[in-house]
Amino acid sequence: MKRAVPFAMLLLAFAATAAPDVPRIAVIIDDIGDRYVEGEAAVRLPGPVALAFLPHTPHARRLAELAFQARKEVLLHLPLQAMEDKLPGPGAITLDTTEGEFRRLLEENLAAVPHAGGVNNHMGSLITRHPGHMTWLMQELSRDGLFFVDSYTHPQSVALQMARERGVPTARRDVFLDHVAEPEAIAFQFRRLVERAKRNGQAIGIGHPYPETLAFLETALPALEAEYGVRLVPVSELLEQPQPAVPAP
Repeated sequence: MKRAVPFAMLLLAFAATAAPDVPRIAVIIDDIGDRYVEGEAAVRLPGPVALAFLPHTPHARRLAELAFQARKEVLLHLPLQAMEDKLPGPGAITLDTTEGEFRRLLEENLAAVPHAGGVNNHMGSLITRHPGHMTWLMQELSRDGLFFVDSYTHPQSVALQMARERGVPTARRDVFLDHVAEPEAIAFQFRRLVERAKRNGQAIGIGHPYPETLAFLETALPALEAEYGVRLVPVSELLEQPQPAVPAP
């Protein structure tokens, strides 16, 4: 059964035809759900910041409800196996996951994050390289009317390609804001995000609910256009839209 389309997805039709007058950026805050205080602070960030929730974490459901009430875009932060021996967390999909198990886990993970209009990957440097698993994912997202943002944790990811082939609205992360969670490093990465947007017209940055990241964004986002010359928009405005099929002659 196709899911009800969240409010934020209604922006897509307008975004597909409206020409931006300034470069646009979107910001996603990942890894929300384990800690309530930091998650609530992320929900309170100014502007249309998107929030990605880890399924089956103690506070994911409550914080997703708060995010929806605050008119923030909600994403499922889907745990996928990495190349390293890191545990992706509850609800993780691994290389050994069968197709049936994959569909069951995805359904359970989506049910754990109310109001999710899209998905991005948590870890996944191994799984996003496998066309089979990514095809299963995109089949399900296409059926449910959800979008996909590739967190791009490995340069050989095929997620974007598989999303395009299955007609899933999609995009790829441009900059991680806080690999180094220090104010100077975050400011440097934010400038890289702005420069990418000015060069390409748009860019997507991903951060985490670290105190340093939240403090920086709390100050930087309200002054975005005046100081940086770019506009913050919902991530759904920066998605590639499926191309309509060309009828056979």
